[in-house]
Amino acid sequence: MLIIFLETYYKKDCEMRNLILATALTVAAFAALPSFAQNKKVDKALTYYNSGEYTKCREMLIKYFPKIKDRPTKGQVSFYIGECSRNLSDARNAEKWYRKAVQAKYSNPLATLYLADAMKMKGNYEDASSLYSSFQDLMPEDPRGEQGVKDCETSLKWIKTPTRYEVWNARWLNDKEADFSPSFGSDSTEIYYTSAREAATGNEKNANSGFYYTDIFYSSKDKKGKWSLPVPVEGAVNTPFDEGAPFVTEDGNTMYYTSCKNYKGQSLGCKIYVSQFEENRWGNPEEVVLFADSSVSVGHPCLSPDGKTLYFSSDAKGGLGGRDIWKATRTGKNSWSSPQNLGSLVNTKSDEVFPFAAYDGSLYFSSNGRGGMGGLDIFRCYNKDGKDLCENMKYPINSSADDYGIRFFKTFKRGYFSSNREGSRSDDIWGFYLPPIQVSIEGIVKNEETTVVVTDAKVKMTSTDGTQLEGKTDNAGKFRFQLTENNDYMFITEKPGYLKGIGKETTRGLTENTVLHLEILMTPLANVIEIENIEYDFNQATLREESKVSLDLLVDILNVNNTITIELRANTDFRGSDDANMELSQARAQSVVNYLISRGISEDRLATRGMGETNPLKVSKKIAGKYPFLKEGDVLDENFINRLENNQDKEICHQLNRRTEFKVVRTDYKETGIPFGDE
Repeated sequence: MLIIFLETYYKKDCEMRNLILATALTVAAFAALPSFAQNKKVDKALTYYNSGEYTKCREMLIKYFPKIKDRPTKGQVSFYIGECSRNLSDARNAEKWYRKAVQAKYSNPLATLYLADAMKMKGNYEDASSLYSSFQDLMPEDPRGEQGVKDCETSLKWIKTPTRYEVWNARWLNDKEADFSPSFGSDSTEIYYTSAREAATGNEKNANSGFYYTDIFYSSKDKKGKWSLPVPVEGAVNTPFDEGAPFVTEDGNTMYYTSCKNYKGQSLGCKIYVSQFEENRWGNPEEVVLFADSSVSVGHPCLSPDGKTLYFSSDAKGGLGGRDIWKATRTGKNSWSSPQNLGSLVNTKSDEVFPFAAYDGSLYFSSNGRGGMGGLDIFRCYNKDGKDLCENMKYPINSSADDYGIRFFKTFKRGYFSSNREGSRSDDIWGFYLPPIQVSIEGIVKNEETTVVVTDAKVKMTSTDGTQLEGKTDNAGKFRFQLTENNDYMFITEKPGYLKGIGKETTRGLTENTVLHLEILMTPLANVIEIENIEYDFNQATLREESKVSLDLLVDILNVNNTITIELRANTDFRGSDDANMELSQARAQSVVNYLISRGISEDRLATRGMGETNPLKVSKKIAGKYPFLKEGDVLDENFINRLENNQDKEICHQLNRRTEFKVVRTDYKETGIPFGDE
């Protein structure tokens, strides 16, 4: 049973509601309940409902229910027992009584919607989706039906493909009563959190929730990693009423927290207080005044890492509806600027609660108004490339139940949050951990000309973190390595008779376990190798900027194959005079050489040869696969091209002939050896 009753608020006519609801919260369908046949006991129950005492209201209506004979009244009473259960965040009983209301054909369509919400909170997404569709038929103008169907579909996908987070119940911190909203002390060996266990100061039950008032508890971990028995914090923080949602500063000396007090059964609202740790106890708290209107309820305080901004939740006027996330800027030791609503990027017409400002600038919070897996889902807002984004933390951080109050350690890899998901006795503290990304690469090495795999080739991997590994391709030409996140990698393949092959990959930016795939082509040394995408302006020898990308790849090849010398060959099509084409091709080859020299390649490893139109292209298997009108072995000479009927095909052949190539001349070059061309 979900029992988070830390923060209650006044609505109109003093109706109090729990901060954490079992379903997407909407404006109440009725401001007050009608009388049922002037029954005094039921009228009394309705009075309790209107004052927010849902436990008493539900008890009285359940007692009255067996006496009801007519179906309409049964449906109406069932609905309001369901409403009490919903406001108590008791999804199990909410489902039971909303179902009775629907079966009794209660006329209010919200019974169908809230039954769907309760089913979704149980993780029964298929049945919930059907009920949302029914509500959509009843109320086509209400977006909640369509949204509910989408949420169910999305939730099932998230469960099938969970994120890398691992979660577990921190049973050593939890009791049979509610435990939630953790905060760390001066380091990860201290934890403060909210608990309703019997050891709390208040030994009476909250009239609204039906459960014991909460206190702030403390536990510490010894050198062996064992947590101590949680105990109420020493000092003046805890009272007989509700205290909780603590935020303890990094030095462990200041605590901000929420306190909700009652007077003679009436709520006085919730306030944020601050207390200092002195002489092994928490001192007298001081109210943190944020709004001029003292009737405004505030809670769930959290400081930014620099201590200059206070984030909190409130239903103050000026919000978008429900409870919103607000912030205020520090102006003194305990004085703050006028609060600012975080707006529609964060807030909705429903509830946004339990903010947490992380060290990386992200803001985490819980919401039941942004769609999700069930009740409250945890969201993260952050800035990426100058754009503000908000995203659901997905499964398994979120579940079909309520998930909220997340706190990260500084490392951002682990922490705690609160949930009443399956496996909890009530609301429990849950731990989470983000393991390193598992990245591997599966590569294949092929002959560039024939596309046949190259077996038994040596593969050397190097990375920016200094890692170096070696392997060999198997009988299928494949290799595999394990990689680490946030690194760049180079793969060099080597086999006698081939130029060394080069492949590059990166794991930067990856957020999920990934298998990368890489194909590395190796060129036989005897081949004349075309440098693709080398382009010039018409009748010019000046390289276009886009050509330099391909030439940079050639630079890599020459750096890796540092014992080779090459001859650069430039070709033209047959149009124009022989002499002009020869002169132009020589100038183009020299442009390539000049660029390579500018990139650090030694001049004595390079030679040029203008081929003019004397060397028409012989079509390879690769080119034939790209152009259907060509077949392997065709020679694109003047006769072949002139026989083509399609002018577009002719121009393709001219472009293929206007190519720049290189041929390996020697493989024994050394920087201190014989310069290129010498005997």
